[in-house]
Amino acid sequence: MKAKTGFILFGLAAVGLLAALVSYGKVGGDGAAGKAASKPPAPALAVALVAPRLTDWPRVIEASGGLFAWQEGVIAAETGGLRVVEVAVDVGDRVQRGQVLARLDQDTVKAEVAQQEARVAQVRAALAEARANGNRARSVKDKGAMSEQQITQYLIAEEAAKANLAAAEAALEMQRLRLAETRVLAVDDGVISARGATLGTVVQPGTELFRLVRQGRVEWRAELTAEQLAQVRPGQEVALRLPGGEGVTGKVRIASPTLDAVTRYGLVYVDLPTDSPARPGMFAQGSIRLGASRALTLPESAVLLRDGSSFVFEVLPDEHVAQRKVETGRRADGQVEILSGLDAAARVVESGGAFLADGDLVRVEVGAAPGAQGGA
Repeated sequence: MKAKTGFILFGLAAVGLLAALVSYGKVGGDGAAGKAASKPPAPALAVALVAPRLTDWPRVIEASGGLFAWQEGVIAAETGGLRVVEVAVDVGDRVQRGQVLARLDQDTVKAEVAQQEARVAQVRAALAEARANGNRARSVKDKGAMSEQQITQYLIAEEAAKANLAAAEAALEMQRLRLAETRVLAVDDGVISARGATLGTVVQPGTELFRLVRQGRVEWRAELTAEQLAQVRPGQEVALRLPGGEGVTGKVRIASPTLDAVTRYGLVYVDLPTDSPARPGMFAQGSIRLGASRALTLPESAVLLRDGSSFVFEVLPDEHVAQRKVETGRRADGQVEILSGLDAAARVVESGGAFLADGDLVRVEVGAAPGAQGGA
């Protein structure tokens, strides 16, 4: 009986001890949970802030196109059957209007000029004789010393001699012009761009001997869409980048009034300085400056590209971030234009947005307050 009573008492003691242990564990567990619940969440990232800036930005149209001579002058032989005896210039030479570029053989033409001068002298002598006979006929016309038929013949002979002299003098002038045409002259100031004249070649009328860039002027012909073409005006400044890396500044002369029916592009003609390194035949990129407009800008590091769209992270007053979808525009000098989707007074994460998600808690670095909104 005593053994049974002792066993019962031992069991009761064990149950009490177990209950005490369970109660202690529960109390300790609840305390740890409370501590964990009271501990604030850790920031996902330490960030610097930047504010959008409102400033004046240049409006430009990026385009490409070829370089061409403003106008070309073709210098051809005006007479034929003569041999080239001198070529005075070559490709690349700068020439002036009226300068001798080449000479043709003059010996044959000079002989023809001398022959025609002799012919003129003969016709003048014949005219003098015919004029004397005519004067004699007119003086005896009313005296009956000469028949009417003979008087008429003398007067007609005088008129024919005058016509022969005029024809001979015209032929002489033609030969003199042909002699002058043996000197091939520049039709305008410019730079020789092609030479077809070869020493010893017998040329024919119309044979192209030289080609020159008139006044040395080169133009850029930019290809633009109809929407871009509508914004271009004469006098606008153009910055051109040549294939060799050189920069050239020009001005819009005129925009094409029509567009190509196949490509749907129109041309803008841009005058370039005559002393520029631009050469006809080059292909260049350029920017047509349309003026300036106000723009809301952010650093490129603040704009994140995801799934083909642009986003920024705005820091809210409670230090959590909100992802904002924005529409971007122009880019220049590490800045990007924000067209829509963001308030000008917003605080934006300057960099590191790729490591954030919408609603994350961040820690703003000390001294990283956003810059003040400004304007140029």
